[in-house]
Amino acid sequence: MTYDLIIIGGGINGAAIARDAALNGLKVLLAEKDDLASHTSSASTKLIHGGLRYLEYYEFRLVREALQERERLMRLAPHLIHPMQFVLPHINAPRPWLMVRMGLWLYDRLGGKSSLPRSRGLKKSDAIFRAPLKGEPGGFVYSDGWVDDSRFVVLNAMDAARNGADIRTRCGVVATRRSKGVWTVELASGETVSARALVNAAGPWVALVDTMTGVEAKAGVRLVKGSHIIVEQLFAGDQAYMLQQPDKRIVFAIPYQQGLTLIGTTDVPVESPENPQLSREETEYLCEAASRYFNCSITPADVVAGYAGIRPLYDDGASEAKAVTRDYVLELDANGPPLLSVYGGKITTARHLAESALAKLAPVMGVSVGTATRITPYAGGNLPLPFPGFLAQVRERWPFLGEVRSKRMARAYGTMLGTMLEDVKDEADMGQPFGGGLTQVEVDWLIREEWARTPADILERRTKIGLMTGPETVTALTHYMEGLES
Repeated sequence: MTYDLIIIGGGINGAAIARDAALNGLKVLLAEKDDLASHTSSASTKLIHGGLRYLEYYEFRLVREALQERERLMRLAPHLIHPMQFVLPHINAPRPWLMVRMGLWLYDRLGGKSSLPRSRGLKKSDAIFRAPLKGEPGGFVYSDGWVDDSRFVVLNAMDAARNGADIRTRCGVVATRRSKGVWTVELASGETVSARALVNAAGPWVALVDTMTGVEAKAGVRLVKGSHIIVEQLFAGDQAYMLQQPDKRIVFAIPYQQGLTLIGTTDVPVESPENPQLSREETEYLCEAASRYFNCSITPADVVAGYAGIRPLYDDGASEAKAVTRDYVLELDANGPPLLSVYGGKITTARHLAESALAKLAPVMGVSVGTATRITPYAGGNLPLPFPGFLAQVRERWPFLGEVRSKRMARAYGTMLGTMLEDVKDEADMGQPFGGGLTQVEVDWLIREEWARTPADILERRTKIGLMTGPETVTALTHYMEGLES
């Protein structure tokens, strides 16, 4: 079979490019060797943000683009992406107060008009913001966005598929070659397919794929491990905290799921993208980073979960990992059928990256592309009301879901929830319970509509229910999914 475009890699960049290409009417195949978002794109800090700290490295264009995308994404995926207030305490801070204030002033204005409130000082009346912090700190309050990263990848892939894209998970690319004006690609399934153009969006494996294609890349990639820990809730409220560390790194503490706090991240240079692990040293660093600010000190013994991911950053020659640019570079090789390789990038700018990738490919492919992704809601994002009103409708129609589950499912599926629960009238219609509010009707949807193939796909990436359940849920889900295959 011949496609217009074959994309290698099912992380956020690959899925976003597949969505953009499919919305532009191209025939697309996305090949991912594991599950969607199974590596870097499920190991982020879960932020849709401009990147306040990037201003320190004069990344003004990147911050402007990211702030504009933050506004756009909150409008196009209002179920999944929502505003969050951040408290930036100024306690023994390594940066002068005036420098931070000026940075926030610029941050408020770089992206143009915004629906989020502008930054301000931390007031004595901000009791809930100040209560978890040591002493009587001064500081600042600003706003950014939050996202479930791995679900956002899935929404991109769903939109791509609904517009004709062929999404193949657990189907890696084992060989490529240029011949007779097309790319011939051998898949791990044994199938051979062709395409007019190839996109290398393999993330940490981008250099390996470049080598497989036989193209000598001009750009380089720098692998940096970022790790996070999850602990029991450190503070009340929906606000997050941005904590400056003595080494000038930034650590975030973010309310996470039900009754947990997410703390991260680190910047550790690594040589290989394979099997990143949260180290003891990183765990201790993050515990100390949080304990430096909060009344409630934590130790490695308090960590209930954690994860590590490899960021494939464009190698700009920076001396320290924390200073390496988070911008992206698109390298096009048009000596024959084109190859576009993606270096770097971040979740916030993935839609813009995809638009830029198609604009770069279109002239050499002889096609015209538009900007439909600027206005097209993501799967489930066409809410009839602002999210609070939509959630009220969900609770009125399916009251048995309860407060916690209804909010989780409304956030995850948006208007798709109406399709999933179309024939559901009561709890019995939800089918077999697996624990943590996960039931058969949702599992069936994830298998049928979202390429879930294993319990980990469901418990760790499509939902985060694995954080709230134990081995009995894994066992029950394994038996159920095996039964469907037999």
